Amino acid sequence: MQGILGKKLGMTQIFADDGRAHPVTVIQAGPCLVVQRKTAEKDGYEAIQLGLVEERPPRRVTKARRGHFEKAGVAPTRRLAEFDVDAEDESKAGDQVKVDIFSVNDFVDVVGTSKGKGFQGVIKRHGFSGGGATHGSMFHRAPGSIGQASDPSRVFPGTKLPGQTGNVRVTKKNLLVVKIDAEKNLLYLRGAVPGPKNGFVAVKRAKRG
Repeated sequence: MQGILGKKLGMTQIFADDGRAHPVTVIQAGPCLVVQRKTAEKDGYEAIQLGLVEERPPRRVTKARRGHFEKAGVAPTRRLAEFDVDAEDESKAGDQVKVDIFSVNDFVDVVGTSKGKGFQGVIKRHGFSGGGATHGSMFHRAPGSIGQASDPSRVFPGTKLPGQTGNVRVTKKNLLVVKIDAEKNLLYLRGAVPGPKNGFVAVKRAKRG
């Protein structure tokens, strides 16, 4: 099993045996249910589709989505995600996946949606220094030159400009699993995880540890 769905609960710290404090993010990882097993013969690739079980199940489910869950014989869930598996994996619809698929000292990648900051200027969005604050200065927080006039007479794609900040898919790689609470389905990861409190994340085994 390569991953699990979860919810970010917040951050705290854990003291190691040598007395040093390590900042950790606590994730409510699972339990999840296998909703679909995809195979290379039928779907073209090997994967499983997991649904995150929550205390409050969704009240409204579309007919197509309800039929998808009824075919698997599981209750509807809000969050679905796919994780790669080997062809030898014997997971089937209805199986339960818990946090114990990971072990202490494992490295994982966490995928989440970063906090949305709204429309921001170049100083906050890209870290521009801005102009001088002296008397007579008429250049403070503007981006400055963004291109040439006669040639090429356009702004190149990728130019750093004001715009929407945050609220994008972010992957935090190679986070160390510091502690696991199997009874409460809690996963303690060293470092920060993208997204706000109660934000949904996907935890996968690190590809490059």
